[in-house]
Amino acid sequence: MRAEGRTSASGLPAVYWYLWLGMLINRVGGFGVLFLSLYLVQRRGLDASAAGLVVGLSGAGGAVGVLAGGVLADRWGRRRTLLACHLLAAGLMLALAFATRLPVIAAVTFLLGAFQSMAGPPLVAAITDVVPPPDRQRAFNLQFWAHNLGVAAAALLAGLLAEASFTLLFVVEAAATFATFLLLAVKVPETLPAARGGRSPAERGSGLGAVLTDRVYLVFVGLTLLLAYVSTQSSTILPLAMSADGLGPAAYGLVTGCAGALIVAGQLLVPRFIAGRPKARVLALANLLLGGGFALVALADRVPLHLAAALVWTLGSMLAAPPNAEVIAELAPERLRGRYQGVFYLVFPIASFAAPALGGVSLERLGDLHWVLCGAVGALAALGHLLAGPARERRAALGPKQSVSEWYMNDRGRSSERSSFHGCEGT
Repeated sequence: MRAEGRTSASGLPAVYWYLWLGMLINRVGGFGVLFLSLYLVQRRGLDASAAGLVVGLSGAGGAVGVLAGGVLADRWGRRRTLLACHLLAAGLMLALAFATRLPVIAAVTFLLGAFQSMAGPPLVAAITDVVPPPDRQRAFNLQFWAHNLGVAAAALLAGLLAEASFTLLFVVEAAATFATFLLLAVKVPETLPAARGGRSPAERGSGLGAVLTDRVYLVFVGLTLLLAYVSTQSSTILPLAMSADGLGPAAYGLVTGCAGALIVAGQLLVPRFIAGRPKARVLALANLLLGGGFALVALADRVPLHLAAALVWTLGSMLAAPPNAEVIAELAPERLRGRYQGVFYLVFPIASFAAPALGGVSLERLGDLHWVLCGAVGALAALGHLLAGPARERRAALGPKQSVSEWYMNDRGRSSERSSFHGCEGT
């Protein structure tokens, strides 16, 4: 593992490592929302439904935040956006630690979700700016590994801090977020590419329009939404299914803990396995494994079987992360990277809403057939990646500086030429 780690980490720019370290610090300290519902019930006297509604505001804010973060990353700059959202998130977390009135807590929770989520698009856009294309697969793989390492550490620390004091929990997260702000302020320069030779009509004043009319990219985002919907079952519907099997919270904690440990232990090996393979095929395999793992839950009624299912779907998640990030980097025009990241990140709050809303009804009415349907969704996404892969590869081959509208015009021209050639050949 040490040797593989050295191979994965070698040759990446120093700015990347400061971004990586900042994300790790932020994730290790990102445990406030994990215990927010418990805090609202035990310390503020809310019932479970009211607490759930308040926590849900964090997700609603996140949907706004990712889009705003993408637009600001392109217009205002990666560095400025990252600094602003981290500084404001630290202040809001500190305010949440001492807020007592429910309307204030609800407003702060919404804003906190927005500013915490706002960091995602500029962070990945900055990584794409500074890491050369041949090294991006390794860079994104290390980013995914650090994210999961931080989440696992946060879960452990959050339990210890919550036992001592909920106020301390929020204060420590605010301090970790502020530490990330200081690191970025001191070590990370602006990475937004300077305009060269003007900007194309598709990039001037288009807002999100250029992204929302990019059919190739929207198909990719839609397929990622299917993957996110299936993967979110692990944190929303799986606990209900395990409870119905007579398995308690400790069993669920063991399954999710082992899944996280597998990612931390094995994610560094992924680049060697997928190197040189077509991304469409890797993503198809990832979706098949993810869907297949959740389909196995239909047969699981004991902890060992649930662990086996978790092993399969976790392997799918591990394989999907690097090529997903690479595809976005390849499809996004250079001056629109933040917006493309913002639209991509929107799939996660959507999945966080859809998975429990649809999955709960499906599990209640269909029972174990729900998990078979999850497997079918994974298979459908896999087929979609195989069919959509050629168009993505043609776009990626032309580089990041061509505008979307120019590509579609040229692609239609190439398609017309191919049709004319085949017609003449037939004649």
